Parts: sequence; structure tokens; C-alpha cells
Amino acid sequence: MADAEPRSHRRAAGLPLPDCVALVLQGGGALGSFQAGVIEELATTHIEIDWVAGISIGAINAALFAGNPPERRLAAIRSFWDGVTAALPDFSLPMNDTLREFSHEWSAAMVALQGVPGFFSPRMVPPQFAVPGTPEALSFYDTAPLRATLDSLIDWDLLNHGPIRLSVGAVELGSGNFRYFDTRDEVLDARHIMASGALPPGLPPVEIDGKFYWDGGLVSNTPLTHVLDNQQADTLIFQVDLFSASAALPRTIMDVMAREKEIRYSSRTRAVSDERMRLREARETVRRLLDKVPPEVAEDPDVQAVRALVKEHAVSLVQLIYRANVWEGGSRDLEFSTRSMREHWQAGRTAVAETIAHAQIVAQNILDGKTAAYDLTHR
Repeated sequence: MADAEPRSHRRAAGLPLPDCVALVLQGGGALGSFQAGVIEELATTHIEIDWVAGISIGAINAALFAGNPPERRLAAIRSFWDGVTAALPDFSLPMNDTLREFSHEWSAAMVALQGVPGFFSPRMVPPQFAVPGTPEALSFYDTAPLRATLDSLIDWDLLNHGPIRLSVGAVELGSGNFRYFDTRDEVLDARHIMASGALPPGLPPVEIDGKFYWDGGLVSNTPLTHVLDNQQADTLIFQVDLFSASAALPRTIMDVMAREKEIRYSSRTRAVSDERMRLREARETVRRLLDKVPPEVAEDPDVQAVRALVKEHAVSLVQLIYRANVWEGGSRDLEFSTRSMREHWQAGRTAVAETIAHAQIVAQNILDGKTAAYDLTHR
């Protein structure tokens, strides 16, 4: 993506849009349909996205977003989610929380047994009986169906050379180092998207240029750092979190499993977000101090060096957080049923609608050119 021209005149849903609007999508498996709902509602409010960054399922949604023109984007995303949930249709039977929890866990068990259509399928031979060192020995499932799905739904030329910048994160096995693949720097294909979501031991590592990669969520479940580290203009960021940091105390062992996963993933996202925002507040304090130095000191090389170190563009970070239903246990990221997909999708739309309804504080922050983070959804 070429460097964007200043577009401060852009407005959508009562928001003045800065030069760059970024969409940051974390990992979370089946919960990724919440991101799809966010994408649909952002389109409804006519908020233009310039940069989309993702990890794991977020990388898939991000690639579907960047690899389709606006008029086909939502259809491609919906086709993906309809396809991967087709094996567990929605019978729309009325259920209380107890029955819904049973249905939820049964659906996740069916995924573990039979895989997900268009995504991954169980290997015929268990990995412990496969030849060591082969792909078959390194995972329980085969992701060849995902490659075919991505190739059928994504225009790779548009993804690499179109107006939307795409960044996806993965972990290199040999070094354990985190790496971002970015269309600003290189040409991406299905391998890069699959690498970002290759969560072991279920899914196999993906080879790219002689190196093997696993799911980026092993190191960091949010690509926020990459966006902030490469920011070149004032930016409005919508960060979509699939695991909430706060929740009620567990009541059952399934609640314990769910809460452990929420804390494990949300704590990383929260730590990254909080640390980066604190750092920016500190830099803003230094900038204010530098503005007070007398003219005869302002040109000192050391003062100029400090000014260069703390120079940065403003950020408005809007958090859109999925908050689970009481019946969703520790298998929620494996539960690829049509019913849950539709509910997650609608929850994503609702989160954006609630945020936009209270976005005047974000709008003022953008106009003032300040840095701040917001969670404006219902708690």
C-alpha cells in the first residue's frame, strides 16, 4: 500500500477519520465470527479501513477483507463462515442455559472428531504412528482444505497490490522469534495466512522460504504492536478482542477451563495495550516539557535528539471486546456451529453499534490530536 495522502476531511457515523484507520484482529478460532460482525457493521457506518492486521483466525478474516473489493468483501467473509460451520447446522431449538451448554460442548466434540469443512480434517493415521519429521507426525489435522478455501475466496493480486495494507503475525519454529508478514514489504499468499493460524499440536507448521512457522498467538495474540511500531500518521485503531479480561467467578470445571483461556489470551492483549499507552503518555509528557524550554536551549543537539525520540503520531484505540455467554465453556474457540456463528456475528455488529452511539468522546480526541484508549461497549 502506498503512503496514504492526508485524509482528515473523511467522516463516517459522526466520526472525523484521521489519515489512517486500522483494524486489529486477534486469534480465537470459532469466535472469529464476532470479527466478521464487526467488519459488517463498520461497513454499514461507512468507516473506511486503510490497514488490517491479524493473527490466527484474525489473519484469515484480515486476508478475506484485504483480498476482496468492497462490493464483494462481505460476501467472501460470509461464504467462509457459512462454509466452516456447515457441518453443524442451526436447528433453532429453544434451549435454556444448561441445554445450550450441552449443545455447545457436543458441537466442539464433533469438531474434534471430524474437523471443520473447508478448514482442517483429521489425519487418517494418528501422528504418533507417522514417520518422525513428516507433516503427518507434527499435527492431528491436515489444513489442505484451508488452502483451497483461501485460494477460492481471495484475489491475491488485489491483496498484495490493492489499497488495503495487510499484516499477519507468526512464530518461526527454529528461533522461536515472532515475525510479521506485511504486504508493504513482500508478496503474501495462502501460506502466510495459514502460518499465522497454525496452532499446535492440532495444526501443522507451514513452510515459507525454508523456515517453518506456527500460530502467532503463541507469542502475542494481538498485532497491535506492529501497527503502532509502523505508524506513519495519526491513526484510529479498532482492536477486536475475542477474550474478555473480566468475567464472573467460575462455578463449574468447564467454567474454570473457559476462564483460564480468557485470562491467558486477554492478559497478553491487555498487557500490550496498557504498556504501549503508558509509554505514549510518558512521551507526551516529555513533549510538553520540551515545549517549555527557552529558545536558546531548544536548538541544543541533545534537546533535538530527545525531541526526535519522543516524536509520534496520535492514536485513538477503540476496543471491541467479545463477552461470552454463560453457557460458553473452554471449548468456545472450537465450537464451529452455525447457531453460535450467527450469535457471535450479531454480537460483533452490536459492539460496533454501541461504540458508535457513544463515539463523541473519540471524535473529540481525534480532533484534538491526542492519544487515548476506549472501551465504549456495554459491560
